[in-house]
Amino acid sequence: MYIPKANEETRLEVLHDLIESHPLASLVTMGPSGLLASHLPMVLERKSATRGLLKGHLSRANKQWRDFLPAVEALAIFSGPEHYITPSWYAEKEETGKVVPTWNYAVVHVYGPLKVIEDPAWLIEHLNALTTIHESTLPAPWQVSDAPADYVESLLNGIVGLELPIERIEGKWKASQNRSERDRVGIVEGLERLNTPASLAMKALVASGQK
Repeated sequence: MYIPKANEETRLEVLHDLIESHPLASLVTMGPSGLLASHLPMVLERKSATRGLLKGHLSRANKQWRDFLPAVEALAIFSGPEHYITPSWYAEKEETGKVVPTWNYAVVHVYGPLKVIEDPAWLIEHLNALTTIHESTLPAPWQVSDAPADYVESLLNGIVGLELPIERIEGKWKASQNRSERDRVGIVEGLERLNTPASLAMKALVASGQK
């Protein structure tokens, strides 16, 4: 990934935070039939492996788990806040007119060797962890054990597990760091006026001055 120095984020805890707050990954692998990509929620174990360990699962019907080259790194992409930035928000627009639109975003790329797991004990532990994370804020959290045991067993037969130890991790926070302070103020005000969840998330990123 091309990352200008101003946009580079290297703090592991910040990269981990984005993965956990935006856990739907785009998993990209290379196989005999070429590039394949799947979209799946992944669970991050921060203290496993040197930089952390990602766990997920795919349907057995998805050929990606069979059609990848173990010798080639897999890539998991996690996309955070993103938003269109109009040059109309820049103070520079009125002074020189030398401004153009752009798109701000925060993204993390994770690389590592992909491992397929078919152990039922691993799979049920993973599904319990995944469910606990995403049900935790609900008033009546659903649990895997709420479903009939034979139904759960049939579902387990239809999936395979994945582990991706993080060997390399890159973060790019494109949040108008290259603009002047006056332009950044204009961006923050413009995003605030839009008052959408996406605009307010990007407003917070630009206002923080965070890479």
